[in-house]
Amino acid sequence: MPAHQSLPSPSQPGPAQPRPEGTGTEVLLDARLVLGEHESLDIPVRLGYRSDDPFAVALRFLGPAADAGVWRFSRDLLWEGLQRPAGQGDVRIWPPCTCHGRTALRVMLRNGEDAVLIDLPPRQVRRWLRRETFALVPPGTEADAIDWDAGLPGYPGHPGRPG
Repeated sequence: MPAHQSLPSPSQPGPAQPRPEGTGTEVLLDARLVLGEHESLDIPVRLGYRSDDPFAVALRFLGPAADAGVWRFSRDLLWEGLQRPAGQGDVRIWPPCTCHGRTALRVMLRNGEDAVLIDLPPRQVRRWLRRETFALVPPGTEADAIDWDAGLPGYPGHPGRPG
């Protein structure tokens, strides 16, 4: 499989009309699941992005860690984490720290009291964000890529709501 792959979007019919098709991109990465201070396990992961869900990236665990499922979090959070420590709560990201001998982008995913640390290759993540995701939806224009009216007809006060 190529490292970068553009994905067509399946149409998802909404209550009134079919939703416009979005486009997407994904990258397959060799990650390391951190098991301890000096112990880790190589695992494949896939980062995905869709123009019809422009604020989020999806991190899918593959191979022996596939049971960990898919984690969705902010594309801006991932970008910020490449520059400086970022995030609160369930997803936190730390940039490479050569002063401590860590060259990877570290991501902590927390579900209740359980947490997992994974190390991602920062150059590949940065390149994918810049060349692929930012090309699909430039930073700062995410809200323009959402079809707000498609989900609003059922809300009170929306002009498209049946009376």
